Amino acid sequence: MTNEIEEFINSYSKAIVEGYAAVFAGAGLSVPSGCVSWKQLIEPFAQSIGLTTEKEKDYLAIAQYYCNSRGNRSKINEEILNAFTKNVSQNENVSILTRLPISTYWTTNYDHIIEDGICANNRKADIKITQENLATNLYDRDAIVYKMHGDVLFPNQTVLIKDDYETFNLKRGLFTAALKGDLISKTFLFVGFSFEDPNLNSILARIKALLGENVREHFCFFKKVSDDSGEDVAYKRAKQDLIVQDLGRYGIRSIMLDSYDEITEILRKVERRCYLKNIFLSGSMSADQDGWSMREAEEFAHSLSRLLVASDYKITSGFGLGIGSAVINGALEEIMKSKYKHVDEHLRLRPFPQIQSGETPLSTLWTAYRKEMLQECGVAVFLFGNKIEEGKVVLANGMIEEFTLAKERGARIIPVASTGCTALQLYNEAFSQKEDYPYLNEYWNQLKDSKDLRVIANIIIDISKI
Repeated sequence: MTNEIEEFINSYSKAIVEGYAAVFAGAGLSVPSGCVSWKQLIEPFAQSIGLTTEKEKDYLAIAQYYCNSRGNRSKINEEILNAFTKNVSQNENVSILTRLPISTYWTTNYDHIIEDGICANNRKADIKITQENLATNLYDRDAIVYKMHGDVLFPNQTVLIKDDYETFNLKRGLFTAALKGDLISKTFLFVGFSFEDPNLNSILARIKALLGENVREHFCFFKKVSDDSGEDVAYKRAKQDLIVQDLGRYGIRSIMLDSYDEITEILRKVERRCYLKNIFLSGSMSADQDGWSMREAEEFAHSLSRLLVASDYKITSGFGLGIGSAVINGALEEIMKSKYKHVDEHLRLRPFPQIQSGETPLSTLWTAYRKEMLQECGVAVFLFGNKIEEGKVVLANGMIEEFTLAKERGARIIPVASTGCTALQLYNEAFSQKEDYPYLNEYWNQLKDSKDLRVIANIIIDISKI
């Protein structure tokens, strides 16, 4: 991985975590799902008027010429409706971008790929298609999707021909104003976008004129011109270099790739990086065991929680028996020390239902609940773990399930064996397959033997930074 890609992962994941990230999606994001590209959409129109998209690269002009020849745009509307209402599937890039906690999406696409992805990830999208939509807010929304060029369900209002661009600020001027504001205040990732859209280029130029050299940093992906690109390789490379340099004027950093297939793995790394600051604390303690008293276990959980919050981590807890209150108290103690720390930024509590009140068995609810809790956690720490059943002290089977789910989720697992009980069993299981946990290579002995709170806290922090 190049330094350029690593810098992008660091910067963009930070923007996501801190709430100022945005996505601008072009046709290239939807094509892998089965949607047509702009070129494919325009080609039938070009052929109808004796042109071809292989020779004519101004697709906007082709659409206008076709409309002129027909006297109206009814045929264009029909083609848009047919092209973008076919069955399509989600692709991995869309899935990642729409499950990340990003609240702002812009697109020039007519399809529903982004809003469907947001819905599939159990998030609510507030979709803005017309200027009138901008004046209303959907209650309890998780993200806003701005469709600045319209939607397939309203093909007569889509932006495609020169007339539409020339009247854009009259009919859709509020989109321009909203996009200006977001480009100034948020960090954008442009995906599947060619930067040939005159609306966006005009907006970027105006922002540049207003802010001078103080434009905000944004990112985009470009595939490097390869050696097998034909006879004009040198020319194409020179042109690409000039385009990249020009985008830099607007604060857009181009991430150069050997293949667009690399984008998926890069986005996966962004996702993992975002969630490494979210730590799931799994543990319970209902009886003295393995050299630990319940009081000592509480003190350990309390202090560990406090140290993690002090290091700006967010803790998710299922309020485990015996140590759940200690986790809360430790986190709150640190949060209340600072006027700039807020409870919901550093502590997420998910107490388990204890009484079955409906038809769904509690065990089924608990499994689904655990999956949801672990969804946004990049690190899972396992402490202690016992409970009393029929008068006997037994291992906490809920922790074992959480271990399995965390592993499936791809979280970094840290079983603190020195706390004994279930945590020790999980440590032994992980150690027997240690090749699956390379990030623990330096820490196996400490996790097994050390009861020093700061040593354990530093291990968790170190692993989250690897």
